[in-house]
Amino acid sequence: MHPMLTANKSEPLTSKMTSKKVVELFYDVVSAYSWLSFEVMCRYRNVWNIDLKLRPAFLGGIMQGSGNKPPVLVPNKFMYMSKDLRRLSGYFGVPLQFPSDAFEVLFNKGSLSAMRFVAAIQEREKGGDQQVEKVSRELWRRIWSEDKDITEPKSLSEAGRKAGLSDNEIEEALVLSTSKEIKDKLKSTTQFALDNGAFGFPMLVCHVDGKPEMFFGSDRFELMAHCIGEKWVGPQPNTSARL
Repeated sequence: MHPMLTANKSEPLTSKMTSKKVVELFYDVVSAYSWLSFEVMCRYRNVWNIDLKLRPAFLGGIMQGSGNKPPVLVPNKFMYMSKDLRRLSGYFGVPLQFPSDAFEVLFNKGSLSAMRFVAAIQEREKGGDQQVEKVSRELWRRIWSEDKDITEPKSLSEAGRKAGLSDNEIEEALVLSTSKEIKDKLKSTTQFALDNGAFGFPMLVCHVDGKPEMFFGSDRFELMAHCIGEKWVGPQPNTSARL
């Protein structure tokens, strides 16, 4: 069973329930499909009666722990993915563009430092995940829209500034991101996702009547809506909203 989550943001929670249905999004910015789910859930946060919890984790650990293979290692899957993302970009209204050297960016460089940075931002932030949301979005933009690096401290700093963080906040997060505390926290969240059935990202967990329902991917929103008693009206419920 997947327990409710807590104020400690990445730890299981057994305390009080909220009046809204809790939806947890486990994601990694190296995953383009996670960006799609992230934007949809952010849009539906005020359409559905949900309390969205962001759970930054490490996709590399999920793939290794579950025995799954990244799409870049499966030629036919990779070819399909490159076409699929072009179609999805217009449908979801998310500016997706494949990196020029996808294998190097997605497989060799990866996202470990970026996700530790996001985890550090979340650890520092008080009273919600506004900074986590903005920083995550800027990191997705860099890798999946602007073909820029997300591994170097300078790159993370640039994403932080675009997200509205001060230089002091960025420096504190960069230092914290290299600490054992944050490394262990990211490992813990990743293991928690594995223990609850993750084999890739995005993974969404909806808590319905005290029971968890897990959904994988960015194409299960209609089924999610059915399970939580809400209505799916497409990926852009407010068509006037733009990224």
